[in-house]
Amino acid sequence: MGKSGSGQTVRVGGSFDLIDHYGNPVTDGSYRGQFMLLFFGFTHCRAVCPAALLCLSRVIDRLGPLATHLRPLYITVDPERDTPAVMRAFLEGKFPHFTGLTGSRDNIEHVKRLYKVFARRAADPDDAAGYQMPHTAFTYLVGPDGKYITHFTDPSDEDELVERIARHIRCASPICGKD
Repeated sequence: MGKSGSGQTVRVGGSFDLIDHYGNPVTDGSYRGQFMLLFFGFTHCRAVCPAALLCLSRVIDRLGPLATHLRPLYITVDPERDTPAVMRAFLEGKFPHFTGLTGSRDNIEHVKRLYKVFARRAADPDDAAGYQMPHTAFTYLVGPDGKYITHFTDPSDEDELVERIARHIRCASPICGKD
């Protein structure tokens, strides 16, 4: 859970049912025992998503052996275009640390609500499909118990991300080393 500006607790995260980029059904429980690093985006994004995934990939590389405790997940906000095959082709070549997650429009809307993610289809005559998906560009860290720990804004400083994620992994508890 996070704190709002008013000091009230805001619930972030929860249960989800999606499909990974291999076509396998997964839930949040599929990743228990590992930290989840979640980024929401879409494969047709021209700038923000590729830049964020590149930064996060460097962070993961810099974590070294600690990265074995981390499961990087790229959750689409555009399930109509981002099928498992499209997600797999996009991630395997450029961002192999990440597992892509997609699903039905309802399931994606559900997980967006859980993480307070804004994403809305917007007309774009320069895009082949005629639209883009402006969206929230936060990265979320979820503990091995499935509970929200923290989030990082985009663009976050790479050194800061490495330090903060490493601290949480080393501590293995959201109580130790609070942000």
